[in-house]
Amino acid sequence: MRDNIKVGLLGLGTVGTGVVKMIQNHQEQLVHQVGCPVSIKKVLVKNPDKVRDVELDSSILTTDPYDVINDSEIDVIVEVIGGIEETRQYIIDALNLKKQVVTANKDLIALHGSELQKIAVENGCDLFYEASVAGGIPIIKGLADGLASDKIQKMMGIVNGTTNYILTKMTKEGLSYETALKDAQDLGFAEADPTSDVEGLDAARKMAILARLAFSMDIELDDVSVSGISSVTKDDLKYGNMLGYTMKLIGYADQENDRAEVSVQPTFLENNHPLASVNDEYNAVYVYGEAVGETMFYGPGAGSLPTATSIVSDVLAVVKNMRLGVNGRSVLAPQFDRQLKEANERFAKYFIRLHVRDEVGAFSELTKLFSNHSISFEKILQLPLEEEGLAEIVIVTHKASMENYQNVLSQVKDLDVVKGVESFYRVEGEGATR
Repeated sequence: MRDNIKVGLLGLGTVGTGVVKMIQNHQEQLVHQVGCPVSIKKVLVKNPDKVRDVELDSSILTTDPYDVINDSEIDVIVEVIGGIEETRQYIIDALNLKKQVVTANKDLIALHGSELQKIAVENGCDLFYEASVAGGIPIIKGLADGLASDKIQKMMGIVNGTTNYILTKMTKEGLSYETALKDAQDLGFAEADPTSDVEGLDAARKMAILARLAFSMDIELDDVSVSGISSVTKDDLKYGNMLGYTMKLIGYADQENDRAEVSVQPTFLENNHPLASVNDEYNAVYVYGEAVGETMFYGPGAGSLPTATSIVSDVLAVVKNMRLGVNGRSVLAPQFDRQLKEANERFAKYFIRLHVRDEVGAFSELTKLFSNHSISFEKILQLPLEEEGLAEIVIVTHKASMENYQNVLSQVKDLDVVKGVESFYRVEGEGATR
């Protein structure tokens, strides 16, 4: 065990800068935690001459990743450059050189996490990735350590700050999707190309990671059904509010009888649901365990120092394992075979908004179709439309199987009395209990 732990940093962007600041400014606390100094030995950058908001000797900067990876004095590699295939190879090479690895790369972990963990274990190394999900919220450690003795049955998460900010602005200020997105971009909460966020892809990667860990099952990214918020309208939110709901982009993971379902989709939450009050760029993950019941993890989902906090905490965990000689021993193979629920095993309530001809017998046709598919109504809202002869009908169903719900959706638009299916969303009640 070295007297001074050396860290090699791949990347010096927003998060990498936060890591350097925390290691430099919290040295006394780090020494107290692990018994020795922790220092930055070498840093990969794109441009060594760039002016940065952190003080680093130019001699430790490099544009070659292998100057960091191959440095024999470096104990821990911290990866914050992003990307997938090239970065995957960097991490593999680092692990094969017996380097401990900490990463914030959700895309990489979602796609190749199982492979990389196997390589880490084979080399007696740790691969930690707390910062890959929900920034500064310790949800990974919460599931892996704090709730390790329990059986996690269900998780619901707001795990993308961009979409939560947009939906908050649409709900609170009545903005259109397009205006709220522009506002988010102007404030730096959304990228110039927001596709990954607004179409749910970013959240799907995070939910694959969480479900894999919580259910001890090798969930793949392709197992996550995904829809985003780009088609959500002010009218949807208005009618949802009239019925007592708030909309969020929800990552959902559930397991019953060792069969899982994982999805990301715009969801109406009852206003008294704990996640309904999580606003702006904040994240939260709501967990239901068989023994513990309901818990919620809440906090900033991104940002330089919140994310750096998770990364440096992982570094400390790595160093503690080094002192105990147990690196690479904390990873367990999945306990359960990967089994996914079929459509007839997935149940939820649904919000469906229709434009219907305002004539005698119209509603009875709707009722008959839903009844034929064993779907009953919990709430109904009917309002006249400006277009003469049409009515706006909003239905919230009781719990129904996804199979029956999809069959209804495919058939309702063909009814003569229905002019159009305007929108449809999942609905969740006040808590995660079944």
